[in-house]
Amino acid sequence: MERPNFLFFMTDQQRADYLSCAGNPLLRTPHIDSIAARGTRFDRFYVASPICMPNRATILTGRMPSLHGVRMNGIPLGLDATCFTHLLKRAGYRTALMGKAHLQNFTGQEKAFATEWPEGLKAPPPDLSEADRDLRKGPAYDRELRADECDDPATDEAEGDFYGFDSFRLCTWHGDSVRGHYSRWLERRLPDSDSYRSRENPLHDPRYDAPQCRRTRIPEALYPSSYIADMTVDYLEKHAAEGARAPFFVQCSFPDPHHPFTPPGRYWDLYNPADIALPESFYHRPHDQTPALAALHREFETGVADRRWVLPYAVNEAEAKQIVAVTYGMIALIDDCIGRVLAALEEFGLAANTVVVFTSDHGDWMGDHGIVQKGPLHYQSLIRVPFLWSDPAARDRPVSTDALCSSLDIARSILARAGFAPFNGMQGQDLAAVLAGGRSEHDCLVIEQQTARPYMGLTSSVRVRTFQDRRWRMTLWEGQDFGELYDLDNDPGEIANLWDDAGHRAVRKNLMERMAWKLFELQDRSPLQTGEA
Repeated sequence: MERPNFLFFMTDQQRADYLSCAGNPLLRTPHIDSIAARGTRFDRFYVASPICMPNRATILTGRMPSLHGVRMNGIPLGLDATCFTHLLKRAGYRTALMGKAHLQNFTGQEKAFATEWPEGLKAPPPDLSEADRDLRKGPAYDRELRADECDDPATDEAEGDFYGFDSFRLCTWHGDSVRGHYSRWLERRLPDSDSYRSRENPLHDPRYDAPQCRRTRIPEALYPSSYIADMTVDYLEKHAAEGARAPFFVQCSFPDPHHPFTPPGRYWDLYNPADIALPESFYHRPHDQTPALAALHREFETGVADRRWVLPYAVNEAEAKQIVAVTYGMIALIDDCIGRVLAALEEFGLAANTVVVFTSDHGDWMGDHGIVQKGPLHYQSLIRVPFLWSDPAARDRPVSTDALCSSLDIARSILARAGFAPFNGMQGQDLAAVLAGGRSEHDCLVIEQQTARPYMGLTSSVRVRTFQDRRWRMTLWEGQDFGELYDLDNDPGEIANLWDDAGHRAVRKNLMERMAWKLFELQDRSPLQTGEA
């Protein structure tokens, strides 16, 4: 039997309901919808962690962040980690990554907070300061950072594979601030290209004043999403022209619609903010389900919120509508880019044997509860993502499923479809049964997050764990005297926090016990013993 190819589309920070095939009443995504029309749409697909680096590492390894070690942004994936791409490559697959990887740090900056050692005791030497002597530093961990200075990506590829990818065009950062291999490509086509970026030189548009909404001077054809589509099409064309017998796995990975919100050209005002309907939770007052949410609104009301960069922040109604509208524009461009790639797949005679997958690394609140971006408030808009699987060999597949599934399942499912068993220690389930109309092996999921710094009114960094099943979402905050419990059947907007409700103590106790058993299940099983002791 001929082994299948895989075309894996990933976006950055896209909610599950930001697709027209998922019921969005305004946004139109016909090309992404075509993947769903030929396959299966997963309506209850959750992340393992709602942060870029941890969940991207989970997708590649099939392991929880607490196991692969990328617990937060700023920790690269270890070079000794086994990825499903390593197994495909060893089995003869050609592997390529076009776009955002974010498996390593984007900056050379030192961590924001120094390690605190007990007073009066001598600190360990730097090379022995962690439990693992591989400190995940050095040139081998700076490949994404160094891509910005590379004149020819082939020289980077010559250094060896990148987490199992033989070919790659790496993009760092987001919006029209994207760097990496894209930088030199853009400069050759648009001299003095930095002057076209909106951070330095935005086009003025008095209709938009929301934080990080900036009109770029970079034309549509040279915008990062278009570059990534171009690189993917070029790779597919070359593969077809060579008549290669080896199958391929290609990841086409867009840094949008992550902030800053900078859709180019006609996509900037393709959607009118006046047409945006905000959720009920935006208008619910007070925003006090947790002290963390209340703190974000207090920062906004007192004018001390930092709304310029990566931290979450509150917005007013006009700002929320502007942000959603330009986010729709970014997704519309991605959809057109995906349309070009899918057309190339057909043109080059590759579609009949290519499994096409679409997902995102995590969501965004996008105005839910009056806040935007991401953080340890695990509302559904943040932890639930789109997931589409289209297999030309599938018969009698369901159009959609509400089975409980996770980013943790992706690696095992791709390997199984290619005909390979998972390595020892890979977690998650093979989605084949769900894709055949069966049940998920998951009756609940655990979602992990660890903050790198104190924010949202907290005085220290915090670890958060969420229990998610078909009805309930329960979130525990380490060291805090509050928690979260929401009944999604009766409160899909997660407005009524039942954590302290006396009538739900038995529910909370039951969920805590189930969560404990799930955490047992997620403990590491690797490595196996090397022999009898």
